[in-house]
Amino acid sequence: MGAQKRRSRLTAAADAVNAAGEDFRTAAADQTLHTLAPEKFQLPGIGEEEKAVSWIYQNGMVGGPGRPIYDELMSAPEHERCPLCGHGTVSQLDHFMPKSSYPALCVDPLNLIPACSDCNKAKADKRASAIEDIPLHPYLDHIDGQTWLAARVIHEDGSVRLEFFVSPPSNWDQVLTARARNHFRLFGLRKTYALQANRFIGEIRDQLPALLASGGADIVRAHLLAGATSSLTNRPNSWMGVTYRSLANDVMFCHGAFGG
Repeated sequence: MGAQKRRSRLTAAADAVNAAGEDFRTAAADQTLHTLAPEKFQLPGIGEEEKAVSWIYQNGMVGGPGRPIYDELMSAPEHERCPLCGHGTVSQLDHFMPKSSYPALCVDPLNLIPACSDCNKAKADKRASAIEDIPLHPYLDHIDGQTWLAARVIHEDGSVRLEFFVSPPSNWDQVLTARARNHFRLFGLRKTYALQANRFIGEIRDQLPALLASGGADIVRAHLLAGATSSLTNRPNSWMGVTYRSLANDVMFCHGAFGG
């Protein structure tokens, strides 16, 4: 199919694409994204074998008139931090509703999430069959201002490590809690945050004995709480802030069980 002919056929599908976007937004608000039937999100008159989705993305978004929108979406996260894991660096756009099943949403800005390569790979093209399986959408699920990430300090064989988990606020319903826990599993955040936290403990460990010697456990706790406050002020679920807070609340750690 020639480029001009393909462009004309895609232009003719504009109304269907706009309607698909509205249905997507309505379903997101109603928590019914898992019920969206893929057959209603196809590009009318265009078969899958024509690979129109890849053509639209490359010639419309990445290398076409939609490039300013692409750049704006990629630059939206502060410090290029992946909004799906809160740790990796944004390197690509992920289709929240997989483009293989919902091609009519392939360039909908709300369906394009800037993500790191690990998160994009973890999510892949999986379709959710239940509302609990829908990952958290960074722009539709407004939970960043609430505290939901927690960690437990584990002392074992003279070492110290953290295990992270989802601790839902009291105002969350069962669905949001289940979605958050599924999101945590899907993107491997328990392991990612633990690796970062345990490396971080190794970096700060050497300065703590001097604090303990100079002012006791209270000084160590105050130092850790100051770090927690600094880190959590703008990001209530920062793994670093949660690490500081968890260590500050651990009596054994503040009294000198720093591991090593």
